[in-house]
Amino acid sequence: MQLSLIKHQGCATPFLRHLLDFRVYQTRQRSQCCKIACTVIRHRWMKRAPVFCTHNTTNKMISTQADKENIDMSKFPVERIRNFSIIAHIDHGKSTLADRLLELTGAIATTDKNKQVLDKLQVERERGITVKAQTASLFYKYQGQTYLLNLIDTPGHVDFSYEVSRSISACQGVLLIVDANQGIQAQTVANFYLAFEAQLTIIPVINKIDLKNADPERVEKQIEKVFDIPTEECIRISAKLGTNVEQVLQEVVKRLPPPTFKKEDPFKALVFDSNFDHYRGVVANIALFGGYLSKGDRIISAYLGKSYEVNELGLLRPDEHPTDRLYAGQVGYVIAGMKEVKEAQIGDTLYHQKHLVEALPGFKPAKAMVFAGMYPMDQSDYSALRSAVEKLTLNDSSVTVQRDSSLALGAGWRLGFLGLLHMEVFNQRLEQEYNASVIVTAPTVPYKAILSSAKLIKEHGKEEITIVNPAQFPDRSVVKEYLEPMVMGTIITPDDYIGKIMSICLNRRAVQKNMVYIDDHRVMMKYLFPLNEIVVDFYDLLKSMSSGYASFDYEDAGYQPAHVIKMDILLNGKPVEELTTIVHKDRAYSAGKAMCERLQDAIPRQMFEIAVQAAIGSKVIARETIKAYKKNVLAKCDNGPKHTSRLCKGYLTKKESDGVLHQMTRPPQSPDLNPIEMVWDELDRKVKKKQPTSVQHMWELLQDCWKSIPVRR
Repeated sequence: MQLSLIKHQGCATPFLRHLLDFRVYQTRQRSQCCKIACTVIRHRWMKRAPVFCTHNTTNKMISTQADKENIDMSKFPVERIRNFSIIAHIDHGKSTLADRLLELTGAIATTDKNKQVLDKLQVERERGITVKAQTASLFYKYQGQTYLLNLIDTPGHVDFSYEVSRSISACQGVLLIVDANQGIQAQTVANFYLAFEAQLTIIPVINKIDLKNADPERVEKQIEKVFDIPTEECIRISAKLGTNVEQVLQEVVKRLPPPTFKKEDPFKALVFDSNFDHYRGVVANIALFGGYLSKGDRIISAYLGKSYEVNELGLLRPDEHPTDRLYAGQVGYVIAGMKEVKEAQIGDTLYHQKHLVEALPGFKPAKAMVFAGMYPMDQSDYSALRSAVEKLTLNDSSVTVQRDSSLALGAGWRLGFLGLLHMEVFNQRLEQEYNASVIVTAPTVPYKAILSSAKLIKEHGKEEITIVNPAQFPDRSVVKEYLEPMVMGTIITPDDYIGKIMSICLNRRAVQKNMVYIDDHRVMMKYLFPLNEIVVDFYDLLKSMSSGYASFDYEDAGYQPAHVIKMDILLNGKPVEELTTIVHKDRAYSAGKAMCERLQDAIPRQMFEIAVQAAIGSKVIARETIKAYKKNVLAKCDNGPKHTSRLCKGYLTKKESDGVLHQMTRPPQSPDLNPIEMVWDELDRKVKKKQPTSVQHMWELLQDCWKSIPVRR
């Protein structure tokens, strides 16, 4: 009766609002074989009220009818396995295509929220780039047979090219993605030659054909001219809309060759990636090059010779799906109770305890291009930071680590990276994944020196040494010559910006080696650069000069003799080791001047004067001075020179008044007169005579006294 009355009146009482106070939750329930999206309705404050649950959608995690625990990997012989990577320049749509392939094969549900599914790191989500290669196994039915497709999504930036080279070693083919709008870029060329040198089958895919300015015909001609791949082999797709993505899977099955390994051979696997789990230890990603591996088997690491028992193994789809066995040609993960970070080396070979095999060649060690010192904010965090660095370098094996120490910053490490972005991402991952606070010094490049001193040659054991820390740069008197690292840079740009880019390159001491038109409007230029000239700001300058259209990539080109010198930074005459840099002789003054000016702005003022100097040996080439804080005795002046009010009232001593009068711009007096005494006496006489009533009147008297003093002729 009461409820009907309330409804009839069209109003809501507080009692009714509390009675009908329900909350709706959207949750996801995960079972062994699927993910279920649920809508849960429950009362906000009545604990005994019933809870309503509705199942909305079910996201099957595998595309076959078998549960993930019951996937029989023996049903996939080598002839029905395809291992391939997706390679491309940055922002050409690799991760988007990987999302569509996962949706098409049923590995994930088809929703609008699937964006960069394989990019699992927080830094990848924030920056919108791929920095870590990720693996996913797909089941695809083609002409009545189910194929196992092992996909590896790779980074596109030049700083993470080592991830691409490691991924290629576990594949028999690649998908080369090219943007239909931008065309071939610098990293596209570099990745193509990585796959070409590994003798992999290359399938060119032209992406983003849905864009308004897309020109796939022009891109096909570029591919044919630069890579010598016929235009008929190119596949035109739109990964965003899903156009022709099915054709990509069909061509993968038809064109790519299966692995050439056999199940009957002894078990042999290559560790091509790994990460550390706090509860399960090291999780290693492996590619089987022969035989099979079962749960409970005893395996041996060829690198350390230690024996382990396989606790878990399976596929990545892209989440971990345990299986009972993995066979030759397949790619998966294995957990074998490796508790120490050093036990899982990327490039290691695993084999059965009873069947000794020849170790695989592994990977060529990554060559660090940029070095920087890393120190904990607080030395009490040194042990925790050491553990974090070890675990992170397990996941990123391209980083080189060398222990170092500094008088100002304490104990730390000298880390080597593949580039500046690589260094920034590594530092960001330390902060996000391990909550570490670190101090990173300015990046430097490795130099070499050919020694002339017999004592130093005996000390180092060789004539040629490598210097990664500028503070250890040897003096010119003991060195025959210095060598600086060189890189072969590839620049692809529209021809409208050729003049600007050539002037930038010449200013960076670059030598032009080649220039080729890849189509009517785009040019590919090759320059030999000193690495020190491009490592910091060259890429940003190139992008700004070309309105963002130019792309840049580089590769190692050895060392060349150079006139480089060590520049020290002095603070009040004392050298600061952490600020020492190595510069070319022609750029020493400009670099020293710029460094002193930046330090002048960055260092806070003190109660004493600070001299900031750039020096080469004992010669100072640039200097800036940070003025000291000091008491301003003229700060409280009302009119005219400051502090006149205190002077008028007789509060200042003769010593203080000397400082006040010194501030007044008056020509110097003759040496036989004392102007201060004369002004003081004259002012005292006039004050007693006229008795001023205001500060302005007092100031006028002071001016008269000052003007009455004779000037030196």
